[in-house]
Amino acid sequence: MDNAFVRAFRTPELRNKLLFVLGMLAIYRFGVFVPTPGFDFTNINACADQALSGEGGGVLGMVNLFSGGALLQMSVFALGVMPYITASIIVQLLRVVIPKFEELHKDGQAGQATLTQYTRYMTIGLAVLQSTTVITLVRSGAFFPGCNLPLVPNQSWWMLVLMILTMTTGTLVIMWLGELITEKGVGNGMSLLIFTSIAAGFPGSFGQILKLQGWMTFALVMLVGMVIVVAVIYVEQSQRRIPVQYAKRQVGRRLVGGSSTYIPIKVNQAGVIPIIFASSLLALPQLIASFGDPTSAWVQWIHAHFVLGQGFSWIYSLVYFVLIVFFAFFYVSITFNAEEISDNMKKYGGFVPGIRAGRPTARYLEYVINRVLSAGSLYLGVLALVPLIAFALLGADQKFPFGGTSLLIIIGVGLDTLKQISSKLQQHHYEGILR
Repeated sequence: MDNAFVRAFRTPELRNKLLFVLGMLAIYRFGVFVPTPGFDFTNINACADQALSGEGGGVLGMVNLFSGGALLQMSVFALGVMPYITASIIVQLLRVVIPKFEELHKDGQAGQATLTQYTRYMTIGLAVLQSTTVITLVRSGAFFPGCNLPLVPNQSWWMLVLMILTMTTGTLVIMWLGELITEKGVGNGMSLLIFTSIAAGFPGSFGQILKLQGWMTFALVMLVGMVIVVAVIYVEQSQRRIPVQYAKRQVGRRLVGGSSTYIPIKVNQAGVIPIIFASSLLALPQLIASFGDPTSAWVQWIHAHFVLGQGFSWIYSLVYFVLIVFFAFFYVSITFNAEEISDNMKKYGGFVPGIRAGRPTARYLEYVINRVLSAGSLYLGVLALVPLIAFALLGADQKFPFGGTSLLIIIGVGLDTLKQISSKLQQHHYEGILR
């Protein structure tokens, strides 16, 4: 039996889609190395190397992860996909606060198109804000602490405006590439761009561990990594299926219904969002401490317990774990509406066997999702602590490649893309039979 990828490339239509995706990803990776005008890149590279060999994290560490290293290089794609991701999360959360957004969400394709347009506008605003913040931090020397080299030689207003416009335009190009991949290729465009960014950092992480810790640690990291990958794939594919039965009903002269299906509830229903929220929130103490006196006790305490790269901290790990569990429940409570699902089932004659339709069904769904989410949130918390534990036990640096965020995105996007390729192959097979 041929491999799915081999059969996909033998199918002309699917082969064109895959080649289109690869071309867009190549353009994206090329943009990562295109410099933003106004920076002294010799000094930028020197400060970036110093930052990489020193503190493994930083306030903007999450942005650098999603940008594939473009942030530390100050390229035109320095902001990566983070403005778009942030805008998407904000628009999704606003559904709870603003009834108009909830109406648009329920309004089908037209409403989704309007929400997408709002997301684009918000992405532009966030890109301007984030690019201004990054340039200000670089100019003040706070972006690369301890590096005193001149990074922005020309600080005239028109050059600063040009730098902001360049970074903002780079974010819009990334958003455009992602939408093109979704529309004309295979898989979700933005997810594939994130996948590419994270995967591009793996060789450097492996090389650094091999260079600094030697073959023994490298082999141990690879072994631990393979075990974690298998475990994550198993959990990500796991789901609790709630059976749903549809009663037969008379439509004209025909009897319809009588079918049975199920509601799939994944163990990790929240995905990677809780880890992103928790990481962003834990970056705030370091940001606040950067404005304080380095010799004061509270600043030193924050650096000792809330700055990655300063050693293993039980306080940081515990707070990180609790925040992930909290945000997992918070995010699922927003995105999984048990009452709406119950109402839709009742509207079309569906019911859970042994459970009355209406409010009892909604309570049952909430009970099941909370039980499944209890295990899922603990799984997320443990997975997110993997790089911290590796730093403490293996001495494998904070760039431990099998971190929670990286693995969840790599495996999740990979599985989703493979499912879409298989689905399109099956469609092509059926079309071939009909022809």
